[in-house]
Amino acid sequence: MSPPSRLTPLAAVDLAPLFPGLYTELMTLLRGLSPGDWSRPTACALWSVKDIVAHLVDGCLRRLSFGRDRLDSTPDRPITGYADLVAYLNDLNARWIVASRRLSPAVLMDLLDFTEPQLHRYFSSLDPEGPARFGVAWAGEEHSPNWFDIGREYTERWLHQQQIREAVGAAGLTARQWLYPALDIFVRALPFTYMVVEAPPGTAVEIEITGGAGGVWTLTRGSGSWTLHSGRTPEPHARVTMDQETAWKLFSKGLSPEEAGRRVRIQGDTAVGRPALGTLAIMG
Repeated sequence: MSPPSRLTPLAAVDLAPLFPGLYTELMTLLRGLSPGDWSRPTACALWSVKDIVAHLVDGCLRRLSFGRDRLDSTPDRPITGYADLVAYLNDLNARWIVASRRLSPAVLMDLLDFTEPQLHRYFSSLDPEGPARFGVAWAGEEHSPNWFDIGREYTERWLHQQQIREAVGAAGLTARQWLYPALDIFVRALPFTYMVVEAPPGTAVEIEITGGAGGVWTLTRGSGSWTLHSGRTPEPHARVTMDQETAWKLFSKGLSPEEAGRRVRIQGDTAVGRPALGTLAIMG
């Protein structure tokens, strides 16, 4: 007889307390950069290190304005679906980056010093279970609780700092205290990815991320949808295994489909395991 499943429902996570420490790591990194480091290209298409820092400033300003101060955030064009939303956000980001290229690295760091502590206080003031201003669209949600929206913001700030670190040759921020929370939010995009995957009820897909910051999650097919759990089931129909670096790059569009296929191991039913390689936990 097979051992019982060890699946537990995914719990809400409060990542607001991690923001000050993540910010300290960022500013220590930025203050140690040489003038030439700021112009280095990054994995974030067409953006330099300085552009990413400017984008982080924009994120603070927008969050405080739209969230804390309730500024009207109605788009200036119709948004009829996910593709429209992605195009709109890409345009907002691009316009800010062009304007911010007139700012010096010192000014950008001053702006971060001014806005980041305000952002941290704002996130800490929110009811984690209360309704967020914006749903987590990459998870297929129009409405999300604050904890998930804050978690989404954590993954973005962790990811952009990691891209800067890679660009300048600095050590990655991959200790479990920093990377596991990001991975735990990233994997919550899996049910949305699998929404179009047909399988009999009871089908289970195990996702294992190896390394010090890794973990195990299992997708199960119910009567009409997929649900993500923490833990493993003894006899999954497919097992998808990847190391932690592959995982964060896969979920953030940092790997080509071909490279992902070489780095990810799929055992069992590949028809239900392979869709995991298309998971995207960023807007794009």
